[in-house]
Amino acid sequence: MIRRARAADIPRVLALWRAAGAIPSVTDHAAGLERLLEHDPDALLVAEEQGEVIGTVIAAWDGWRGALYRLAVDPGQRRQGVAGRLVKEGMAHLSRRGAARVHVIAAADEPPAVELWKAAGFEPRPDHLRLVNTLTSPDRGQGSGAGEDRGC
Repeated sequence: MIRRARAADIPRVLALWRAAGAIPSVTDHAAGLERLLEHDPDALLVAEEQGEVIGTVIAAWDGWRGALYRLAVDPGQRRQGVAGRLVKEGMAHLSRRGAARVHVIAAADEPPAVELWKAAGFEPRPDHLRLVNTLTSPDRGQGSGAGEDRGC
């Protein structure tokens, strides 16, 4: 079952991201997820099986375009269609919100992730470069930190 996340899910979501080997991000903490749920209670979707969170995706809408972030599946649940169902539900959510275009960020050095997104209909844009400026970090306080955050 795929459903919107609740505040009570936050510890399980963070644990899943660690178990799934998600590249750590400066927003991977309870306060960051609480802010996300306050801003858009429908953005964080979880796949649940027998009461356990086995997958996540963030389907973010900024009023201009949609984005999918933090697609993660429990390693023991992979290759069973969980990621595909999360992407499909995330895309449907964004479409309902009015998104005409959706983008994703995939680590270039993770071919399985890139192939998953391609299979879902996303096309690489070799003419684009992702630039990042990390505004804050829980352990550094204010600061640029550009280039230090590979997380999606």
